[in-house]
Amino acid sequence: MKKAFLFGAMILGALATKAQSQDTFKPYQPTDLRLPSVPLIVSDPYFSVWSPYNELNEGTTRHWTNDEKPMQGFLRVDGQTYCFMGADRDRYETIIPMANEEAWTARYSREKQAEGWQENNFNDSKWAEGKAAFGSEDLSNVRTRWSNENSDLYVRRTINIDAKDLNEDLALIYSHDDVFEIYINGTKVASTGEIWREGVTLKLDSKLKKLLKPGKNIIAAHCHNTTGGAYTDFGIFKIKKADAYGIKQATQKSVDVLATSSYYTFTCGPVELDLVFTAPMLIDDYDLLSAPANYISYQVRSTDGQAHNVQLMLTASPLMAVNKGDQPTISSIIEKKGTKYACTGTIEQPILAKTGDGICIDWGYFYLPAINGDVAIASENALKSSFVKKGNMPASQQNVTAQNENEMPSLAYCHNFGTTKQASSYAIMGYDEIWDIEYFYKRYKGYWAHEGSVTIFDMIDRLNREYSGIMKRCRQLDKQIYDDGMKAGNKQYAEILSGSYRHVIAAHKLFRDDEGNLLFFSKENNSNGCVNTVDLTYPEAPLFLCYNPELQKGMMTSIFEYSYTGRWTKPFAAHDLGQYPKANKQVYGGDMPLEEAGNMLTLAAMICKLDGNTSYVNKYWDIITTWADYLSENGQDPSNQLCTDDFAGHWAHNANLSVKAIMGVAAYAEMARLKGLNDVADKYMARAKEMATIWERDAREDDHYRLAFDRKDTWSQKYNMVWDKLWNLNLFPNGAMERDMKYYLTKQNKYGLPLDVRRDYTKSDWIMWTAAMAKDKKTFLKFVDPLYKYINETESRVPISDWHDTKTGIMTGFKARSVIGGYWMKVLADKLQEQ
Repeated sequence: MKKAFLFGAMILGALATKAQSQDTFKPYQPTDLRLPSVPLIVSDPYFSVWSPYNELNEGTTRHWTNDEKPMQGFLRVDGQTYCFMGADRDRYETIIPMANEEAWTARYSREKQAEGWQENNFNDSKWAEGKAAFGSEDLSNVRTRWSNENSDLYVRRTINIDAKDLNEDLALIYSHDDVFEIYINGTKVASTGEIWREGVTLKLDSKLKKLLKPGKNIIAAHCHNTTGGAYTDFGIFKIKKADAYGIKQATQKSVDVLATSSYYTFTCGPVELDLVFTAPMLIDDYDLLSAPANYISYQVRSTDGQAHNVQLMLTASPLMAVNKGDQPTISSIIEKKGTKYACTGTIEQPILAKTGDGICIDWGYFYLPAINGDVAIASENALKSSFVKKGNMPASQQNVTAQNENEMPSLAYCHNFGTTKQASSYAIMGYDEIWDIEYFYKRYKGYWAHEGSVTIFDMIDRLNREYSGIMKRCRQLDKQIYDDGMKAGNKQYAEILSGSYRHVIAAHKLFRDDEGNLLFFSKENNSNGCVNTVDLTYPEAPLFLCYNPELQKGMMTSIFEYSYTGRWTKPFAAHDLGQYPKANKQVYGGDMPLEEAGNMLTLAAMICKLDGNTSYVNKYWDIITTWADYLSENGQDPSNQLCTDDFAGHWAHNANLSVKAIMGVAAYAEMARLKGLNDVADKYMARAKEMATIWERDAREDDHYRLAFDRKDTWSQKYNMVWDKLWNLNLFPNGAMERDMKYYLTKQNKYGLPLDVRRDYTKSDWIMWTAAMAKDKKTFLKFVDPLYKYINETESRVPISDWHDTKTGIMTGFKARSVIGGYWMKVLADKLQEQ
């Protein structure tokens, strides 16, 4: 099979022009899908800004972790200013500090408590005394360790509040990991599900504030840690409202999200503003795919036929470049290559020092260039006051050092349209991480930097010079993603794919190692922060197999090399390479032998089929032979092993895991055939067919197949079987695939097909793998409709959560993960059939 569907030809040699066509501000197709969070500025796991609202000016823009990364946008029309992006942020003055300010002391217990432990009159004298925060030692400000899985922590903190403070606007701010509840003087004021959050702000309305009294109060909290990190911290703060300056809210008319761009239109009095956020993530252009900079294009249009005096201002906070708001920062005006920049970063610059999951970058620098406008650094109040009154910015400060969030200035960009009926331009935002990844103890920059020969200023200069050509190519990609979705499914499917593309790409980092290997590392966002987790590489593969298999190789080569160099010696593939951004060795606590070996072999076979040869795996042939033998020997009836759905726990005799092993053995046979080893191919394919026949007999239960061979009255999605259809092998006899597909349709809920019989939750990437096994498009779309409804209606306002409840539509866990590249499985299946 030839590699016939790499991304189609695009316009090369982009014109060095800044001209903007009307297509720049008009989406290729309008979209109706309301994404739970809209990508704005996205590049990689760290430089990632989203809007989790229906309206862009409804609240503060945020990182996918939910940390605030505040950007605001203002349009001044004939002297009246309108806010079209972001929201004024309240400032907080400490009354009762959290652990980042003070190692506060409280009584705590790890024993299960009976009702009444939270009451003021409860006797906690036998409890231990500890200092906050409480939790895993690798988390911020932890002074009292607590990290046991499936364990509880109870905390009682005595606080004193002055009567005058009770006349102020107050907020309770808390951080927790995982399930959490908190009480004020015995009354529960907040309760969470199984989720981890940092800096949750609960504004105390008049009813809640009455729970507090002058003098002594008890704040009590209970946190249950399920697995992974554990954390508890809280405090009380005085809210300082931002000045309004007579700024009105712009009226949002529309939002459309396509593969590379998010399109907004606003009404600002007699003028309409078109705003387009574009990440130039062209899948066949590695420089642009990895470029740490995005465009913000803007256009103003008079709606009354008259010319109007118009100015635009964009602002960004130094919080763009910190992990926590209490980190000291420095913001400066500099000049490079004839262009002025406002830039900001932490003073400490702990390069590649932090690893883990829900963290933000605190090294490197955010850049806002004076391209098509001017830039300045000043206080938020000074910027707003000057812009509202005069339509310009105050004189910029050259260098501003801030010890904490309250002292931080704003970085601002201003464009003066003057008096006009219609005009347009664009701005650029960028972030240079200095060093992006550590791979086997060596530091690397992103691909775009070409081993340091290209600077962030060179890249921004290129994006400026080639704006018109790059935007045309982005539109072509938007078209291809949308059209492929329409062809494989319908408008709903096309919109799901269009809204997912940047989400997937932005969970990766692209670079080359010293041997010249193209490496494309994922970060396991919001599940454990691992680098290049194999059971993420597997579900996200369809997107890359459709448009650029070289990137799929880029996720797999390092895993092969881990074994080839002798660093990993087990007879199956590793689970991961480390915890982002350090890829030095596996850190996951338990292996997934059948899972990861099956994943690697199946994906390798698909790549070889696309290449039409085995060149990619020849170097690793002995390794994949070992893995294939492991699958053959151990995969028929799996022992008590984890599969990729590890959150469901160990489950022996897992039928779907057995399917993976069978397909892995068949995958090895397919590669052997391509390699010209026909005897080997015959042997392993015969083994795969034998295993599949036994599987069909042992897993069958009337009109469906079991979750586990020994569990009656069970069922599960057998998404791993999709490769049997894609490769036309017909391994599984007696209509097994069609039988299970019919059964699945009887088990769907409002928001999708559950993962299996055990719970109502599902994994939406696996739904789309399963759906691709449908006998026709009509059946396939029966699975698409509930998924679309989930994305469109979920109350969980995060970058699409791939793990959700099929009855409530609420996020169970996980967000912003690359696995939704699996949504492209039907597109991949159709493209393979066309070969």
